[in-house]
Amino acid sequence: MTDTTHTDPYASAQDTTGGKVFTVTGHDWDSVVAGIDGDAEERVVVNMGPQHPSTHGVLRLILELDGETVTECRCGIGYLHTGIEKTMEYRNWTQGVTLCTRMDYLSNFHYEAAYCLAIERLLGIENDVPDKATVMRVLLMEINRISSHLVAIATGGMEIGALTVMTIGFRERELCLDLFELITGLRMNNSFIRPGGVSQDLPPESLDKVAEFVAVMKKRLPEYAALCNENAIFKARLVDVGYLDLAGCLALGISGPVLRSTGYDWDLRKRQPYCGYETYDFDVPTRDTADAYGRFRIRLDEMYESLRIIEQCAERLRGMAGQPVMVGDRKIGWPAQLAIGSDGMGNSLDHIRHIMGESMEALIHHFKLVTEGFRVPTGQAYVAVESPRGELGCHLVSDGGTRPYRAHFRDPSFTNLQAAPAMTEGGQIADVVVAVASLDPVMGGVDR
Repeated sequence: MTDTTHTDPYASAQDTTGGKVFTVTGHDWDSVVAGIDGDAEERVVVNMGPQHPSTHGVLRLILELDGETVTECRCGIGYLHTGIEKTMEYRNWTQGVTLCTRMDYLSNFHYEAAYCLAIERLLGIENDVPDKATVMRVLLMEINRISSHLVAIATGGMEIGALTVMTIGFRERELCLDLFELITGLRMNNSFIRPGGVSQDLPPESLDKVAEFVAVMKKRLPEYAALCNENAIFKARLVDVGYLDLAGCLALGISGPVLRSTGYDWDLRKRQPYCGYETYDFDVPTRDTADAYGRFRIRLDEMYESLRIIEQCAERLRGMAGQPVMVGDRKIGWPAQLAIGSDGMGNSLDHIRHIMGESMEALIHHFKLVTEGFRVPTGQAYVAVESPRGELGCHLVSDGGTRPYRAHFRDPSFTNLQAAPAMTEGGQIADVVVAVASLDPVMGGVDR
């Protein structure tokens, strides 16, 4: 029989009906506040998300409102947590690519590159990666930058009612995904960049398709400028909204377009070059408005600069036909040498014939490499790249085994989300949507 007289010192009773609860289910704001009597508190707490069309995924914003003014904004995260970094400790180094490419699913090539660059630094093979593989990495990352910015502009436009911007943004993104499918075989979560190089060589027709893509984008990007740059309604919603100056960005560790909208031209491709970015001719767009409008303009300008880099990559790749795309060390190079058969299915018959019928040693080596993986010397490495959202860092620790001892990513979406309260508190509730959209957070990268 339960003892109802016993009081638990760690679970004291408390009154949970101290205030009035308002359930807002899509009515006009006037009808909501009309039911509040004069004696009630003027400040109302509203949950925006986690299932909300304006929160870029499953972000939850807890807003305290004084009328239409936001007095406090808190971010509730973790709804998309998948334990990727912990799972990496139970998979070999190559399999980790399949995991990290699913973090920020809109800029997955940058995560694959940061992860593989960190492994290559631990292995001491940074200078052994073939030039063709490095150029292919840059090509894919810049196409990925364009596709990510297109989603940022498209969803941001949708949230403020600019539906034409949304439809044409996703229209152009399809062109990027078509290129990914042609080159890697997949539209998203590609797992194409591997330790030591890339998984496969370019298909024969890919560079012609890249040239067609660049030509189309040069015609399509001006449509965004014509629709938005001097649009009075668009500017009224974005200018001076989500303001965060340089001091605020530096205090919070903000990077990417948000930082560059303050006039500070911090871009790791220029400041701390990797993958040979110092050999490409491009500029770093900046603005001095420090608001949502400046961030939109920066993303638009950055797509033009990415097109410049893509053209230079394509020109270099045309002179690299037949060159390797993976380091020569076969203990590291798996599975790049597994070519696709002429029917587009499985491994090439030549490779199967070699490992299954000609060489027992090759079969044993293949089996051990696939199941166990290669060993990485003891140590730790940190590599940062410039993702579409800012500084993306990968910190890997190895204990000398075939799996990471620890893997951690410095995700720019997670860091930049700290700016949400500073951008929204004191402003109108309608401007919260614009401010969050200008940060362009991807919750897969925030929660991991």
